[in-house]
Amino acid sequence: MTENISIAGDEHDAEAERELSWRAKSVGLAALDVDEAELMHSWISDPVAAHQIGIWPRSLTAVRERIERDIEDDDRDDFLILPPDSTPVGCVALTSQNIVNGTAQVELLIAARHRGHGHGTAALDAVVDLAFGELPMYRLTAETHTGNTPALAVLAKSGFTQEGVSRAACLHRGRRHDLAVFSLLRPEWEELARPRAWDA
Repeated sequence: MTENISIAGDEHDAEAERELSWRAKSVGLAALDVDEAELMHSWISDPVAAHQIGIWPRSLTAVRERIERDIEDDDRDDFLILPPDSTPVGCVALTSQNIVNGTAQVELLIAARHRGHGHGTAALDAVVDLAFGELPMYRLTAETHTGNTPALAVLAKSGFTQEGVSRAACLHRGRRHDLAVFSLLRPEWEELARPRAWDA
C-alpha cells in the first residue's frame, strides 16, 4: 500500500466471538486472520478507501493471499478493531517493524459507517501503547494524503507530529497526490496525558 492511514470503507456484521490480542478502554484488537479476507475485501473495494489508501481493487483471492503472506511476516502485526459489541469496525497494523532501530509504521482503516465515533483514535492509541509499552519501539511513522482530513485529525489527536510532505508521492486515477508524513517518538508518548491501554 502506498498510503498508511485511511478513514473509509463499509460495515460488516460480527460473525463470531474473537479472541483479543490487546485490549484498550473502548476497543479491543484481535489478530487478523485469513477468515477475515471477505471483510477486508469489502472495505478496500470501497472507492473512497481505494483513493485514500492509494490502491486498485483486488480480487478476494488476492486479498486472502495477501493476508496469508502478512501473517507469516515477522515484521508486521495486523489487527481487527472491535468495540464492546464485537462488530469489526476497521483494522490497524504495526508494519515495517525494526527492533534494532526501534522503528515501525502504523496503518489504519476505519469502515465508513463507523467513522466519527472515536474508533480510529482509540485503535491508534491502543497500537501505539503496544509499540511503546510492550515492544522496544522508539519512533513510529504514518503517512496519508494531505487532503484526508479525518486521518489528519486522528493522527494529531493521538499525538503524532507532521514532519513534512512527500510531494507527488502517490499516483491514483491519473493524478499525483502529496502525502503528509507523521511521526511519534517514545518521549512524546510518555508525555501524553491519557490513560494507557493496560489501564482499561
